[in-house]
Amino acid sequence: MARMRFVPQVCPFCGCGCGILVGTDGEEIKLLEPWRRHPVNEGRQCVKLWELPEAVQKDRLERPVRMTESGEPRELSWNRALEEVAEVLSTHEPEEVYFVTSAKATNEDNYVAQKLARTLGTNNVDHCARL
Repeated sequence: MARMRFVPQVCPFCGCGCGILVGTDGEEIKLLEPWRRHPVNEGRQCVKLWELPEAVQKDRLERPVRMTESGEPRELSWNRALEEVAEVLSTHEPEEVYFVTSAKATNEDNYVAQKLARTLGTNNVDHCARL
């Protein structure tokens, strides 16, 4: 069994920049814990960090999937998936499209989402932190 080592990282869930220690055996993430000496979170941990292992599950979706008429998942190429999304979007006016971003996404992810919304011609962007 490989020896576990801890790698200091910045939590990706929001813009606070909390320090976390990622315990790894070199192959997989085995443990996540707050970085006790980090100046932002000072060893405290929010609930979002507890959910971080969900993002690195081996059986999570990594490619686009579309459900068939019979309810079975069918993998699509990225190009085909984007074409299908574009087809649906083309049937709506910009003000009919609405983006809801997430506090579990990084600031950069949320920035890109609002840039996409603006590119499509809508100002309909919201975030769960406002709710």
